[in-house]
Amino acid sequence: MAKQNQTLGEFIIENQGEFKYSSGELSRLINSIRLAAKVVNHEVNKAGLVDILGAAGDTNIQGEDQQKLDVYANEAFIKTLTNREIVCGIASEEEDDFITIQGRNKKNDNKYVVLIDPLDGSSNIDVNVSVGTIFSVYRRVTPEGTPVTLEDFLQPGNRQVAAGYIVYGTSTMIVYTTGHGVNGFTLNPAIGTYYLSHPNMTFPENGSIYSVNEGNYVHFPQGIKNYIKYCQKEEEDRPYTSRYIGSLVSDFHRNMIKGGIYIYPNTSKNPEGKLRLLYECNPMAFLAEQANGKASDGFTRILDIQPKELHQRVPFICGSKRMVEKAEEFMRDA
Repeated sequence: MAKQNQTLGEFIIENQGEFKYSSGELSRLINSIRLAAKVVNHEVNKAGLVDILGAAGDTNIQGEDQQKLDVYANEAFIKTLTNREIVCGIASEEEDDFITIQGRNKKNDNKYVVLIDPLDGSSNIDVNVSVGTIFSVYRRVTPEGTPVTLEDFLQPGNRQVAAGYIVYGTSTMIVYTTGHGVNGFTLNPAIGTYYLSHPNMTFPENGSIYSVNEGNYVHFPQGIKNYIKYCQKEEEDRPYTSRYIGSLVSDFHRNMIKGGIYIYPNTSKNPEGKLRLLYECNPMAFLAEQANGKASDGFTRILDIQPKELHQRVPFICGSKRMVEKAEEFMRDA
């Protein structure tokens, strides 16, 4: 049972029994993510004081300009997870291919693979807007003791054993689930400890915030255009408030607390969608469902989509259940 002001370490130990198949590995994995998050948080908070702002001069596999902090965060999480020999493989949004991890005995005995977006919304760093990290954990499907393969990473989201995000904002928080609800822990920077600050987080059944980049309105599918008009219509409980930060972690976090919907649809420019199924949509969808919310591509439950490639993109609609269902209704009727 979640207890206010309990430390993250205490919470992990107390709830180890909920981790199916695990004999401590998943607990150590979450602890490793906690450690890497503190390292990245330290660098994020130094932005503007040291040379970590701006573009790094490279592009990632998505063809996007990498920010210096993208590269730093990617290296920090990979190094922490690799050095502790907790996982047998890592896939990162910033890497072309997955990484196989061998232990000191040159075997691949660990059970879990991690997929990660090391620094979501990093283009906002230069203007001091909140950014985040998103992570997803699966139990491998290939035999233990063998190198991981692509099959271990291309699992539908309904097979996740853990997922979460870290938001680096006015305070730094880790929010995660292992399939038994969602809990949020806030970092006390004075002593470097995370405390349970948001136990049993849930989306309100309905909300009054819609989060979408309306600058792309002309390129949206007709169903999304119709839903946005519905959100803006003067009615008893509307118009809704438009709030869009441009950082998935920040928009999702606000909407979970206050009630709302996040929409990143496919467009005429990006017909497959823009967000990545494995690094962004699946972990956020798992969190949403564990918090009484819903996540969809407009027609299909996100967690039921069978991935076909490591950097696959999909449309994404996520948030308060009734709001997502209404958006799906407009998509079906368009």
